[in-house]
Amino acid sequence: MNNRFMTNDAQKWYIAAAEQGDYYAMFRLSDTDTDLCTAMNNCPPGTKSDEGWTRLLWETAEPLAEKGDGEAMMIMYNSTGDLKWLERSANAGYARAQWFLANQYLEGEGFFFPPWNRSKKTEELLKRSAEGGYAKAMGQYMGVLRERGDLKGARYWLEPAAGQGSQAAVGSYGAYLAHTPDQLGYPLDLVKGYGLVSLLLELDGGGGVEEYVADKLELIAAKMTPEQIEEAKAFAKEWKASHPPLSFFPDKLGF
Repeated sequence: MNNRFMTNDAQKWYIAAAEQGDYYAMFRLSDTDTDLCTAMNNCPPGTKSDEGWTRLLWETAEPLAEKGDGEAMMIMYNSTGDLKWLERSANAGYARAQWFLANQYLEGEGFFFPPWNRSKKTEELLKRSAEGGYAKAMGQYMGVLRERGDLKGARYWLEPAAGQGSQAAVGSYGAYLAHTPDQLGYPLDLVKGYGLVSLLLELDGGGGVEEYVADKLELIAAKMTPEQIEEAKAFAKEWKASHPPLSFFPDKLGF
């Protein structure tokens, strides 16, 4: 069972990372309640109060942010909750911030006049993030284009997202190639489709994909010969060897 709290051992290593300037570690430590280890007198060496770690985080990240470091700007947003830091990070070209800001706008953050500028800005941010190589943005922007009926554009972004190892993109790409369903107008390719979807089996049910994979593979296999299924397995093996591992792309800070 995974621990849902900061253990002393984890805290020791976070402190070691923070003392070497890692502001992600500082952020984690700034959100850690040290009252218990203080009361028991067993805090790891170097332990500070939550406020102390926050001050160190700001002292470390803010000068970098002021020099144009988009990632440092985003950690300042994470720490302060000030949307201006996130907007500065996106404007600086940090792809993850562009994707995250787009979704914050979708959830109602920020002020737009006239109101329809919100969707326009959101789409612009998703496009810029996708162009910056952020796989989650590629997949989300692909969905925007598909809803609009721009199937060529949707295909353009789905393939690189799958190529980066996005489990969602790999599953969708395989399903669309196998026409289960045919939503993007790909030529039917049962071998490649089955092979791609089967790659998700290695996730061992992670993220709720087990049922999705079982259903899709059954539908695709019903249209294939045994020989084609063997070809698909060989294709999957080749893809796995030549592409990054499948990933849900979890963020360092968990959001």
